[in-house]
Amino acid sequence: MNTSVALVVRRTIKASAARVFDAWTQPRELRRWWGPRPVTCSDAEVDLRVGGVYRIANRLPDGTVVWISGQFEVVDPPQRLVYTWHVEGKSPPALEHSRVTVRFEPRDGGTEVIVVHERIATEETRADHERGWNGCLDNLTALFASG
Repeated sequence: MNTSVALVVRRTIKASAARVFDAWTQPRELRRWWGPRPVTCSDAEVDLRVGGVYRIANRLPDGTVVWISGQFEVVDPPQRLVYTWHVEGKSPPALEHSRVTVRFEPRDGGTEVIVVHERIATEETRADHERGWNGCLDNLTALFASG
């Protein structure tokens, strides 16, 4: 496994850092935007504290649900989150945990969201994650653009 594979995805959202941070960490809010289309978020659980865990249900078009889970390593509202990332049902968790860092940086008129996903196993998985993150950020942008 090549654990040096990483990606960075950025998007400016027309909302305050505090509001975007809440949308990223509150289950009710996550269900509104999470998932690259046509994937939707059918459930979300978040224990927002260092050592706390999260689980996000990705409902695929065929009805299959894929859970993403992990543990928070850094919780610094509203500036930064760091957490492990594991797609349940894949390789043994110890071998498959990658890490996600999300920064929420105030910009004129909004917040730049910077997602750094690292320790990715393969280039193919990196490409899948890049499509996924871009789709999620498209939905988050649209959520705030619509008010």
